Amino acid sequence: MTEKSGDDESPERWDSEHATGIDDSGIEDDHTDSNVGLDARSDVNIEYNQENDRENENNPYDRARREPKHTAESSILTRIRRGAVTTLRETLYSVIVVVAIGLILFAISGVWPPMVAVESGSMEPEMSRGDLILVSETTRFTPSYAHENTGVVTAEVGQSRGYQTFGGTGSVIIYDPPQRVGSPIIHRAHFYVEDGENWYEEANSAYLTASGCDELRNCPAPHAGFITKGDANARYDQATGIAGPVKRTWIRGAARFRIPYLGYVRLQLAGALTVNPVLWVSGIR
Repeated sequence: MTEKSGDDESPERWDSEHATGIDDSGIEDDHTDSNVGLDARSDVNIEYNQENDRENENNPYDRARREPKHTAESSILTRIRRGAVTTLRETLYSVIVVVAIGLILFAISGVWPPMVAVESGSMEPEMSRGDLILVSETTRFTPSYAHENTGVVTAEVGQSRGYQTFGGTGSVIIYDPPQRVGSPIIHRAHFYVEDGENWYEEANSAYLTASGCDELRNCPAPHAGFITKGDANARYDQATGIAGPVKRTWIRGAARFRIPYLGYVRLQLAGALTVNPVLWVSGIR
């Protein structure tokens, strides 16, 4: 018979020893406890990482860092596009408002445009360079004693009737002689003369340097019209040769209201966009 070696151990004993974690030397195996500790630490790390992920998701800097480059470029293009659309929309709204105001003023005044800018100081102190003047048809807002059907009240009639505009008697008119190159003229209408009339005697000698009609320009009158003068000027327009007697057809409107300084914007635009402005709307002298 064959005898079993004393070193051999039965399968049952081997399973029992390793199941309890005790080896042949009688020392307990700590392998199982180590595995349990690792599993616990792994669970803690997973929970910590998940918490960090949630915090980073709410961090815009971290999100931007994680975003792909093409996403950032798309965002920039979107912002540029939105800004352009906003600017275009606001510009369009501004244009609509300006046009609407202009149309309202046109309906009230009857002339287009209903505002003109003063270019010189010939009507100071009541009108200065850079002032914006609201204009209307001469026949609107005019008393019944205006000269015939012109709607113009002369300084002579205004003095007797107590009619004043812009610090003086009579109407301030905007007129544009056909032979004139440049901006129209805004001056006060002093009196009316008939074709061929000797108006020297009717004129105020303080505004003349001539000693008689033969020394006075446009005398006798080459045609019927108004004798005009800038409030700040020393002589009549017709005496200096600025224009002949102002015909009804030359008159573009009558000055009604003044807004200081606002005309500077118009003057700057006119200077930038035109070289030789000839339209009456471009400005006044």
